[in-house]
Amino acid sequence: MKHGWLNWTIIAALVLGTLFGELVLYAGAEAIGPDHWTRVAGEYVLIRPLKMLIIPLILFSVVSGVCSIGDPSRLGLVGGATVFYYLATMAIAVTIGATLVTLIQPGDLDAETAANLTGQAEAQYQGSSAATRIEAANEGDKDSLGGAWKNILDQLIPTSAFGEMSKGNPLSVIVVSLLLGIALAMGGDKAKPARDFFTSMFDTLMRIVGWVIMLTPIGVFFLMAWTVGSIGLVNLTGPLALYVGTVLTGLLTHGLIVLPVILFIFGRTNPFQYLVQVRRALMTAFATDSSSATMPVTLTETVESGGCSKKASNFVIPLGATVNMDGTALYEAVATVFLFQVFGIDLSMGDLVIVVITATLAAVGAAGIPGAGLVTMVIVIGAVNTSLAGRGVEPLPLYAIGIILGIDRIVDMCRTTVNVWGDAVGAKIMSRIAPDEEYYLKDSAGS
Repeated sequence: MKHGWLNWTIIAALVLGTLFGELVLYAGAEAIGPDHWTRVAGEYVLIRPLKMLIIPLILFSVVSGVCSIGDPSRLGLVGGATVFYYLATMAIAVTIGATLVTLIQPGDLDAETAANLTGQAEAQYQGSSAATRIEAANEGDKDSLGGAWKNILDQLIPTSAFGEMSKGNPLSVIVVSLLLGIALAMGGDKAKPARDFFTSMFDTLMRIVGWVIMLTPIGVFFLMAWTVGSIGLVNLTGPLALYVGTVLTGLLTHGLIVLPVILFIFGRTNPFQYLVQVRRALMTAFATDSSSATMPVTLTETVESGGCSKKASNFVIPLGATVNMDGTALYEAVATVFLFQVFGIDLSMGDLVIVVITATLAAVGAAGIPGAGLVTMVIVIGAVNTSLAGRGVEPLPLYAIGIILGIDRIVDMCRTTVNVWGDAVGAKIMSRIAPDEEYYLKDSAGS
């Protein structure tokens, strides 16, 4: 495998970063905040270079992918199958989360522990950097179900293509790229120079991605050191341990059972062999905590290491990094129900159905950036509170989110990994619908 040494150095960076963060940073007297030098170094070495490539990659990869698919009916088949796969797997994930949190009851704590957590929640919330973003999301109708739909529609029907690109809104860029790709695919010989331009620009960008990937071990070390140093592994124990365990159980169930079964049935692929092939993308997702930042790596790994077709990956991966959030959907279901449990608010079956529906919708609208799940959780809490208000039940205060803020980064890294794994599985499955010729020959020979 190309650059096999890189996989081992990334693993070493994860381990060494964890040890450095726990034994040096967290154990020391130094305060570890968002401006700590390890966080800044990781940002500049890895995250910013990857983010710099996101919007250009979406534009050129989607246009190139649509043009290579060519036939509008085939494009409709791939597009419809991809959207169905994303929505179905998110619905399964959120159902797993809601079921586990209801059965395990991680928020059913003794009175003293629950009182301590709820008493500290407001102070932790007000003192966090996430509070500003959460409050902004809570303004107007953004925390309502209708507001969530409007937010998605605003991105699907942008008013300015270049304006959305400058804002870095990937869903809007995908829509514009799809329209442009379809028009070029139908343009015949006159549009061939433009199609060749987009294809060559995509190949050029992927070469730059390869250069950035070489920096992954350094960036991973700094980001892991900062994460562990700011949280401390010891804080994963105590009253929140069962909550963390519930989230991780759900993520492992979805990532190692549900998605592999789907891949085996519909992709006719050994799922665990494929998982090993795309491990570099999964490790990058874990370290960067951002499915959007990981998208360039996922594009590279699914094609070069995973054997996916360029046609499918160029369409499926950018879309998945924007709307496919299996891990986030599962997490939001667990976290929301857990907070209601801690505050002693019983949820009915109808309330749980609301959690499942709104968590799926909120995950679609979640940005692929660190901590985005906390912000979109406002939608889920708001929807359940509306249901409770109709029965005269006291609503859950927004500051309850402060209970889980301290350990959210670790949980976020795990759910981001599942998000990216879901994208990679989708690319492999859709490669059977839209294979490259060389992929088709290789796959047929191996069947």
